[in-house]
Amino acid sequence: MFEHLSDVERELEKLEAQLSEIYAAGDQNAARTAGRRVAELRPIVDAYQDYRGVEAEIADTREMVGTETDPEMRDFLRGELEEREARLAELEAVINELLIPKDPNDGRNVIVEIRGAEGGDEANIWAGDLYRMYQRYAELHGWKTEVMEAQLSDMGGYREVTFLVKGKDAWSRMKYEAGPHRVQRVPVTESQGRIHTSAATVAVLPEAEEVEVEIDPNDLEIDVYRSSGPGGQSVNTTDSAVRLTHKPTGLVVTCQDEKSQLQNKDKAMRILRARLLQLEQDRREEELSTARRSQVKGGGRSEKIRTYNYKDNRVTDHRINLTVHSLDQVLNGQLDDLVDALAADERRHQLGDDDG
Repeated sequence: MFEHLSDVERELEKLEAQLSEIYAAGDQNAARTAGRRVAELRPIVDAYQDYRGVEAEIADTREMVGTETDPEMRDFLRGELEEREARLAELEAVINELLIPKDPNDGRNVIVEIRGAEGGDEANIWAGDLYRMYQRYAELHGWKTEVMEAQLSDMGGYREVTFLVKGKDAWSRMKYEAGPHRVQRVPVTESQGRIHTSAATVAVLPEAEEVEVEIDPNDLEIDVYRSSGPGGQSVNTTDSAVRLTHKPTGLVVTCQDEKSQLQNKDKAMRILRARLLQLEQDRREEELSTARRSQVKGGGRSEKIRTYNYKDNRVTDHRINLTVHSLDQVLNGQLDDLVDALAADERRHQLGDDDG
């Protein structure tokens, strides 16, 4: 049933034979693409070869059952046949899962941007809580984090915070966090004890490598200025903050966290490359599905992907209608139950096992 995989087998053989030439040519982008393709095809081909081997064993065993005259030996062979048929079914399931199209961003580092949305100061405080939640999640997975840009809020938290997450499976786990996150609680700014609803948006971008996204210096407008803290007061006596404007797209990136203008420019360029890569990937996806909605959407409470309710110690992910009564643990970085359920739901849809 997997005869078409012989083409995949030939593609892998051809690619492996060409790898040394590709690496010798010095084209880093081509070498990276070829390496990823080999890594993607190898498990499929290995499983397919195992599948064909078990198929051949089943055919031989059936023939032996048909010609065997000894009752005990025939029973033994029938047992062997059942085991091999079960193994074939296992390999079929493995191959079907391996044939699910791979996310092109798997294996990349991640740039996460969190912004306070609806709710004023409380939304900014909530953005800070989400940032700390993701920091703890990264620690639990052994990932490293690096702040790229942070704009503190007067009442605490952040108007905006951008940070890098470094780890092999950072994208495959963090990608589900993109969207508006709604919180229901009594804010520290509330004197009457009333529950408020606020929201912060989370954008998750794959980090782009320099060779993947080329930026023409003529397309950039670069401004430098003095760093400022909450309320706009200057916190630096030199023009170390950097604002990059990408004229063709209108994208603007600012960085002021480092004391060095050069370091701020480097971080701003990394963020800009990630956003440009995301734009290009979004454009490709739009060509496939004009109904695709953006990650952050409008940032409104009604468009939330997840709600965090303090009163009931409850977290609800609205995309899969999953509720867990462990808000305190989730905010302490224990997100795996939610992420595992989202990943399983994605696999069901890719395998066509959803109900509609």
